[in-house]
Amino acid sequence: MSTSKADSIAVDVASLSGLHWVGIVAAVVTGVIHLRLGVGFAPSGLGISFLLAGLGFFGAVGLVLFDYRRRTVYAAGVPFTIVQIVLWYALNFAGGPKSFPADVGTLGWVDKIAQVALVVVLVALLQQS
Repeated sequence: MSTSKADSIAVDVASLSGLHWVGIVAAVVTGVIHLRLGVGFAPSGLGISFLLAGLGFFGAVGLVLFDYRRRTVYAAGVPFTIVQIVLWYALNFAGGPKSFPADVGTLGWVDKIAQVALVVVLVALLQQS
């Protein structure tokens, strides 16, 4: 029996561990937040950067779900996410008018908790693979 092209393109849920799902949820949370902020700031450069970052998180989730070069996705995801955290702090607190942690806000805390969790998960997945 021959394998059709549709059979070879499928989500590989069986190979996903609980750790994978924690990472997927964290990436989706921060992706949604970035897309929301991107729409709010569009069409400025900041809005476009938020939209691209959000799409990057969702793209990575897709690659993991389809089991496409997962180790590479984990390895690229660590610095990508750390840069998001550093830029957020630098733009809002180090070089901006806000005070850390008083002016973080609920959305900021949810996003940063999701991003820190994502980095921890990605490092753990890298060590396992």
